[in-house]
Amino acid sequence: MGSLFRSEEMALCQLFLQSEAAYACVSELGELGLVQFRDLNPDVNAFQRKFVNEVRRCDEMERKLRYLEKEIKKDGIPMLDTGESPEAPQPREMIDLEATFEKLENELREVNQNAEALKRNFLELTELKHILRKTQVFFDEEGGLNHTTESMTRALITDEVRATGASMGPVQLGFMEKSNEREDYLPCFVAGVISREKLPAFERMLWRACRGNVFLRQAMIESPLEDPTNGDQVYKSVFIIFFQGDQLKTRVKKICEGFRATLYPCPEAPADRREMAMGVMTRIEDLNTVLGQTQDHRHRVLVAAAKNLKNWFVKVRKIKAIYHTLNLFNLDVTQKCLIAECWVPLLDIETIQLALRRGTERSGSSVPPILNRMQTFENPPTYNRTNKFTKAFQALIDAYGVASYREMNPAPYTIITFPFLFAVMFGDIGHGAIMALFGLWMIRKEKGLAAQKTDNEIWNIFFGGRYIIFLMGVFSMYTGLIYNDIFSKSLNIFGSHWHVSYNKSTVWNNKMLQLSPATSDYEGTPYPFGMDPIWQVATSNKIVFQNAYKMKISIIFGVLHMIFGVVMSWHNHTYFRNRLSLIYEFIPQLVFLLLLFFYMVLLMFIKWNRYAATNKMPYSESCAPSILITFIDMVLFNTPKTPAQGCEVYMFWGQHFIQVVFVLVALGCIPVMLLGKPIKIMQARKLANVQPITGADAEVGGMSNGVGGGGHGGAGHHDEEEMSEIFIHQGIHTIEYVLGSVSHTASYLRLWALSLAHAQLAEVLWTMVLSIGLNKEGWYGGVFVTVVFAFWAILTVGILVLMEGLSAFLHTLRLHWVEFQSKFYLGQGYAFQPFSFDSIIENGGSASGDAE
Repeated sequence: MGSLFRSEEMALCQLFLQSEAAYACVSELGELGLVQFRDLNPDVNAFQRKFVNEVRRCDEMERKLRYLEKEIKKDGIPMLDTGESPEAPQPREMIDLEATFEKLENELREVNQNAEALKRNFLELTELKHILRKTQVFFDEEGGLNHTTESMTRALITDEVRATGASMGPVQLGFMEKSNEREDYLPCFVAGVISREKLPAFERMLWRACRGNVFLRQAMIESPLEDPTNGDQVYKSVFIIFFQGDQLKTRVKKICEGFRATLYPCPEAPADRREMAMGVMTRIEDLNTVLGQTQDHRHRVLVAAAKNLKNWFVKVRKIKAIYHTLNLFNLDVTQKCLIAECWVPLLDIETIQLALRRGTERSGSSVPPILNRMQTFENPPTYNRTNKFTKAFQALIDAYGVASYREMNPAPYTIITFPFLFAVMFGDIGHGAIMALFGLWMIRKEKGLAAQKTDNEIWNIFFGGRYIIFLMGVFSMYTGLIYNDIFSKSLNIFGSHWHVSYNKSTVWNNKMLQLSPATSDYEGTPYPFGMDPIWQVATSNKIVFQNAYKMKISIIFGVLHMIFGVVMSWHNHTYFRNRLSLIYEFIPQLVFLLLLFFYMVLLMFIKWNRYAATNKMPYSESCAPSILITFIDMVLFNTPKTPAQGCEVYMFWGQHFIQVVFVLVALGCIPVMLLGKPIKIMQARKLANVQPITGADAEVGGMSNGVGGGGHGGAGHHDEEEMSEIFIHQGIHTIEYVLGSVSHTASYLRLWALSLAHAQLAEVLWTMVLSIGLNKEGWYGGVFVTVVFAFWAILTVGILVLMEGLSAFLHTLRLHWVEFQSKFYLGQGYAFQPFSFDSIIENGGSASGDAE
């Protein structure tokens, strides 16, 4: 349990591995996940390291697996994922894996190429089939081939005939079928298929380029055709173009080529077209059969690969991670031993040695590995053991900054304080129940939800913080009971302690109702738990009553939270034996906070106990002094104003003297914080003749709040720092603490402000939305209230639970990061990142990052 409150003790070790046993030993350490290796070759290029060829082979295998995965996903084949993690294969198994992947890739590529060629042939035959059908319709619509030929010929050679006076008889239509007399006037045609969206531009280009001397007919193909290259469905159209002469023929074909139109031969005789169509249909049927067999074979190959793909990915990534890690090692002069340096948790050294022995036995080596602990002055990494419950809270702390080595870890305390301060702002039984049920659902279904790996960042954040969400919901239900607030209404559990003589009509029709505890309406005894439900009726002074209550408890919680933070710094100073910071920082900081702000909290409790809503002087409500005015007069040494007749100036005997003493002592703490440590350091340097000093006088702390920066069981040192810089830094930290104590105390008022805003928004939703539906009567009232309730529920979940919950979460996070942790938490460490197969696979195989 010690590591929960303070990071693990770490040791820097040197590891000697025999070359033939290194792979198996590193594999065992990767399964264990407790060793962080250091790079002993920082100046060596990645392409010049010993195992670069093995890493390249792994990269090539990963490429082939990604290709298989892409093809499997394309066909929608489910990949088997048992959730198990196979062991890293031995180096000799790499050859078998490479051969298997090479065979699968070649086979799949060959099948895909054959299928693409078959689909291309099928597309051409399908387009030719549509051309033969559509052109037949074109010719039939013109009243026969001879009529079409004669019309086209007359249209195309009218000008020439007029000029020469030649007679014009019937001409046969063909592909430049020439006669001796009029070969230049014989029209020809081309037929083809073009993408439908290109057709308008295609027509305009033909008209402009050929100057209107072409005749175009087109018809759409109703069903889309599959593009063999990418599998997209494309809508196309059939066209036929009539023209005259070789010049137009060349021009038309270039235009068709520019628009990527496909031209097909089309016989001019109907009998030839029918014969060709029959041949095309026969070939299409044969192609369909071959395509089906090809697709079946491809599907069988992919289904067989899908059963092992996940395991293959895990194996390849583990091999790659091992070789990346081995590249961090050094070779000894004999080239038979690998030397590594690594950070390990001190408590796990025996476990690591057992894993090394298992790896040696697996490799068949007779030389045992050697793990030696080294002495170092380097700052070790920070390692806080977590489980699935504490992991999310630790992530909140690490998001601010990883703890310095062995300093106090705020995470275990945050488990309670974070959801509680959130609940103070979000106190509502109904809204808290919605949040708690959502968190409980994720907790109950966590195994299934964790297996459904998704890239949705918002969902991953919610799921990762499921225990935080659950606790925030439960704590919000508790504070909702204290506030007696459920969807802006109250629970009458114990019966009201008020007996107000309001009738029903007064309550329903009067917009301004007040409750006065000075009257006989109040029994004089407090409500057993939380707030009396009668306050929901007091529309006029309910907010005034709740504001006074919530504002004061916000300050109370804030001051206690900050005092707890300062006390946490005491644990750091004593652990690091930082006597200077303990005497000249912790003590004056605590005294300053207690004598000013904790005293203000005590005044609140004194006021609550001494004054009541009665007419009994001098303890009546009218005689109660303002805490804020009292605190301001105390700091400014002002004498309170003369109270009303029958009232007392002070709340207790000797208050003025005590306040003056408190302020003077608190002000005296400021120069102690400002000059105590720097003067002590300066004296120690003079005594040591400006030589490196040791002992208690050298303990000067390494952070603004006195936490030892060295982190190795001793305090940080300022031996190499100029005295001017020490004075400047200490001045900055002192000013930050003194002014921060005031601003941080005021910052906790956000607890009151957000609680008020949340309650008012809930009341607005009830008044402006749901109550409208509840006031309707008759059969249509049921229908209307159902619609209104759905609208109210959407707004409640969307605004009050999600948006208000996110706002309260962020404010709570700020209170912990700034107001609480600034009192003791340095957060200047770096995280322990062990070589772990689990983290590598979870992060998608970033082996290099995890290994290094």
